[in-house]
This record gives sequence, structure tokens and C-alpha cells, in this order.
Amino acid sequence: MSFVGGGTDLPSHYLRYGGAVVSTAIDKYINVVVNTKFDDSIRIGYSRTEICKTVDEVQHPIVRECLRLLGISKRIEIVSLADIPASGTGLGSSSSFAVGLLHALHAHLGNVPTRSELGRDACRIEIDICGEPIGKQDQYAAAFGGLNFIRFNRDNTVEVEPLGCADDVQGRIESCTLAFYTGIERSASAILEEQNRQIETGRKTEALRHMCDQAYQLRDELRRGNADAVGVLMHDGWTLKKSISDKVSSGDIDTWYEAGREAGALGGKLLGAGGGGFLVFYAEPQKHDAIRRALAGLRPVTFRLDRNGSGIVFHDGVGKA
Repeated sequence: MSFVGGGTDLPSHYLRYGGAVVSTAIDKYINVVVNTKFDDSIRIGYSRTEICKTVDEVQHPIVRECLRLLGISKRIEIVSLADIPASGTGLGSSSSFAVGLLHALHAHLGNVPTRSELGRDACRIEIDICGEPIGKQDQYAAAFGGLNFIRFNRDNTVEVEPLGCADDVQGRIESCTLAFYTGIERSASAILEEQNRQIETGRKTEALRHMCDQAYQLRDELRRGNADAVGVLMHDGWTLKKSISDKVSSGDIDTWYEAGREAGALGGKLLGAGGGGFLVFYAEPQKHDAIRRALAGLRPVTFRLDRNGSGIVFHDGVGKA
């Protein structure tokens, strides 16, 4: 869940000017089960089932490239389960899957990767190999967990700086933040391709640099104990983000957002690339019921902040994770 700076993690921007976000992981998970298969085939279970003789036959691009990267060519079974819709929601589902799958496959092989390695390799697979026009924040957020300031440098390196806020600050953010599922699933790639085209023209550079500055500002405010800066800066950032591309929002989304604000939200935004998925608001807890009534047509989703990031839940020590 990115609060500010989203969009500055796209290489079309950060390779020229640098980028930064403040984001948090939340307790909505993608669970990946890896097992040694009895025969030499490859079985993958997600929204469909694939049974393949070779890695080249695997249709799921992230699975195929993770297997190739780690040199696994046979006798593997992979099953995934998700707490939320697996695509088009703005909550980094595909990147979380990439990180989780890499982590599980490493455990299957007896390896212990660092969190930086998981984030880096997930980016390599999604962006460099699969050619997705996405940014880097979701992969590192899933790998590290917690509330972080993430910097994207012009030399293509990434630095994750845990904010280490006091418990009462994180508790305040958690108690004031509420989310709604719009029911609109969209292709993030199509929206991000349009955003990349706009960025490459240079006409949106000022807005994006301001969005990056907001990440530094929120980092400093949170360290000073000002949790409510999340709401103020999210609202300003959402206004800026909508100026990047007309595909980011829509008439319905604008109506829902204004209804939430009129019901008492200090600020908010649509998560992810835009166009659909989840709306998040920051408001005093006593305003939450009014906001839910104002958005009665949307599905509220409860969550807590996650402080741990990707982890191995169970490993039996004999090639199963």
C-alpha cells in the first residue's frame, strides 16, 4: 500500500531524476506451496492448472522465469492461493507472487536469500525479462515488509529505509486508514504504458518530482510523530497523479473519492496504477462509519499493517516449502 511517491518508481522517471515512495506492507497475503513431484513433470496450480514436461512449456510467465532463474527444470509442483483478487487491484499482487515464489523455490533448494536479493530478482523477472512496464516498489515492499521509505536511484539501485516509527505512530496510521474494493479490475500494464509515454515526453516531470519530494516530506513527518501527514499528503499526491494521465481515474472513481472526503476523510487515493482496484482513505476512526455509509456500494476491506514481509511459513527440510 503506497502512500506517496507512486509513479516515481518507473524507470522512465527515476533513471533521470531519482524517485522515492513511502509505503507499507499489509496483512493480505499470497501463499505459495512448493513440493517435489513424484514424476519428472511440472505442475502449476493457480486460476488454471498447467502440467508440463519442460520449463519452456510453462505458460505462466513469472513461474516460467523463476524456474529458469533458479535452474529448476523438472519434478516440481507449485500451487498459489491469494487473500484478494490476484490481478488488477493495485495492491501489488503479481509482484508479491514473484517474491513469494522466489522465496519458496530458494527454500526448496536449501538457499536463504536476502530480502534485497528477493526484491532485485523479482524486479529482474517482471521488468527486464517479462517486459512489464511497471515500477519497483511492490517487489521491495513485499520482500521487506513494514513501513518503509524506498529510494530508487539513477544508477538503478534501490535502497529500503525502514522508518522505525514509534508504535503509537504506526498504530495511528493503522486505525485511521480504511480501504474499499471498487470491483473494477483493470490492466495495470496498459495504464502504466500510457503513463510511461507521458513521462518520456518530459511534460510530467515537474509533477513527478513534486511527488518524489512528498515521499521525503512524509518520511520526515512520520519520524517527528505526525501520522496525520499521511492523509494530507495522500490527497495532494492523488491530485498530482491524476494530472499524469487521464487513465488514472474515472467519473465513478472521482465521485467515490469526493464522497469519502465529504464524509470526513482527510485524504486518500486509488492504489496502484489507477483505473480501478482499491480506494484507500485516511480519516479519524469516528468518521469511518460515515465514510462506509457514503460508499455503501463498495466493499470495505479490513487490514492491518504487516511488519515482516515475505517469510517461509513451513519447511519440512526435505525439499518442500
